[in-house]
Amino acid sequence: MFTPPTYGLAQCEFVFTGNNYKKKLEIIRQDFERKSLELEKRIEQLEEEKIQLGLDVDVQKLEAERLRKGKNKTEEDLDSLKTDYKKLRRSMRTAGLGKTSEQWRQEVKEEQSKANQWEEKFRDAQAREDTLKRSLVESQNEKEGLKIRLSELERSLYQYRSRNSAIELKASQNRIEELKENIEELKTALQNRELQIELLEVNNERWKEQLHQSQDQVRSRDYVMGEALTQVREVADHLQTLAVQADVLSLKYESESDRGRELAWLLRQVKALSIRAKPYM
Repeated sequence: MFTPPTYGLAQCEFVFTGNNYKKKLEIIRQDFERKSLELEKRIEQLEEEKIQLGLDVDVQKLEAERLRKGKNKTEEDLDSLKTDYKKLRRSMRTAGLGKTSEQWRQEVKEEQSKANQWEEKFRDAQAREDTLKRSLVESQNEKEGLKIRLSELERSLYQYRSRNSAIELKASQNRIEELKENIEELKTALQNRELQIELLEVNNERWKEQLHQSQDQVRSRDYVMGEALTQVREVADHLQTLAVQADVLSLKYESESDRGRELAWLLRQVKALSIRAKPYM
């Protein structure tokens, strides 16, 4: 049975006779090109968003590097404090009581200066800790912003999923996975900053303890110096009394005999000691 090539065309959706079907094909082609252009624009937009998120991740990496350097600086300051504390302990062990009041005052002044320096370093460490905490809060806010942006992208992809091609859908899923990986990296960086803050808090407690010990040592040194000065003043007063008595005795026992000369020599020694003791009165 012979079947003509045009058999069944009458039952098709398009009527392939005349010029009407060509117009419909042109409309379909234009609609397809329009949708393809929209999809291309959407792909370009998603690529730009990917680049922007990549820049945000680079900023986070730079911030993490800055925090790492801050941690190293804090550790160096702690080592310096330990060294200063050891020097102070050695000076406390080797210090004696046979010093003048001026030497005592100078030594106490130097130790008070060291204590003030420790207190300044401690305040600097607290300021760095506050900066790290603020940076941690900012990172948490950025993390929440990325989560919101990811949710928006997922909703947008869900809306376009019904009309996107299989290739675009796969590319969008890959972008979502990349965003999820970025969020995991941010979580890791956030945990590292939390550990840094915990370490700084431990170090701050240690510095507080060292500062209190230094202040106690300064107060103890002040007390010892006060006791020593009191004893020196008492000795000076007694020497002044002996000097007066020596003047009286020198007039009473002035003699050419050996006994007289010996007594005169002893009286001169007492007077000399009384002169040396006057600055401590």
